[in-house]
Amino acid sequence: MKLTRLLTAAAAIVLGTAGSATADMLTSLGAGERQVDIDAWPGYIERGETDPGYDWVTSFEAATGCKVNIKNANTSDEMVALMNEGGFDLVTASGDASLRLIAGKRVQPVNVDLIPSWSTVDERLQNSPWHTVDGTHYGTPYQWGPNVLMYNTTVFKDGPPTSWSVVFGETNLPDGQSNKGRVQAYDGAIYIADAALYLMKHQPELGIADPYTLTEDQYQAALTLLRGQRLIVNRYWHDAFIQMDDFKNEGVAVSGSWPFQVNLLVAEGQPIASTIPEEGATGWADTTMLHAEAAHPNCAYMWMEHSLSPKLQGDLAAWFGSVPVVPAACTGNALLTDAGCETNGFGNFDRIAFWRTPVANCGEGRECVPYYRWVSDYIAVLGGR
Repeated sequence: MKLTRLLTAAAAIVLGTAGSATADMLTSLGAGERQVDIDAWPGYIERGETDPGYDWVTSFEAATGCKVNIKNANTSDEMVALMNEGGFDLVTASGDASLRLIAGKRVQPVNVDLIPSWSTVDERLQNSPWHTVDGTHYGTPYQWGPNVLMYNTTVFKDGPPTSWSVVFGETNLPDGQSNKGRVQAYDGAIYIADAALYLMKHQPELGIADPYTLTEDQYQAALTLLRGQRLIVNRYWHDAFIQMDDFKNEGVAVSGSWPFQVNLLVAEGQPIASTIPEEGATGWADTTMLHAEAAHPNCAYMWMEHSLSPKLQGDLAAWFGSVPVVPAACTGNALLTDAGCETNGFGNFDRIAFWRTPVANCGEGRECVPYYRWVSDYIAVLGGR
């Protein structure tokens, strides 16, 4: 099923899958439709079921009468496939999915005048190119953060690893044992950018300036690095909870990960920490986007406004280990604490290469490798080809 969704997402880019015409943008809000259906990353929309202290759904349902229904997706390619299938009002899309959804006409422009809290969004994100096209906004920023390097502190007793090299090639870890079979990599084609980011520092002669705009030679170098990595990988992860179990029970020592897993493992008392190595990191700046054929647009707009409340933004950042898109959430939140934004990386914005969709025409007359090839070639890497 996962492979089918990956190929479906790739086909959507090649064929320009557009579906039905986009609905007219709302100019005023009406009564709620009693529900809103959201395609979201795991951990992004909590109603207190995992931990009663983290619940930003119950109050929204009580205030609006809109019941929140959630379908989790583990990769951006799954999100694109689910949005192509339909049946959702909103999606929490990362930058490697958002432009695909816009180009495929699976999402519609949003009227920011109907979102009173829009003006409180971090100015660095209000007009970001992954959700703004020709001055038109296609969503509401939600959260952002880095793809961190998570590691076992009993293996790295003397401090965090300083380079992503510990996951890209066979080497002995500080405990004297090989990393073979003790590292993981992300099960999504956008991970090719992580390899490219690493090569920017370690093979500067390639001339990579942006890990998402790769010429053929640069792209092939990234694939070569990933084919070598496959020889040491324990698992290509996409399920956050399975990765957590692998760190606890399967001897995994180090891997790219999300702050979400790090936070949960630390809360369990596991010997886990994370870092951003010297090469920097890829990352995600996620946008709540409205489906082109949303069945419940009024409830969807109500949710987008609710999503920008400082209380929700701060609670979610504390839960996921992410950074709020509303700076006001960084103070006065009991769960996040006043130090939480800095701890989660508020000051690392310029060190993050945020996910976005690779395209063939990458500017200045350059031809780059488009995303549909990233998908098919990464599937081949996973299959040992």
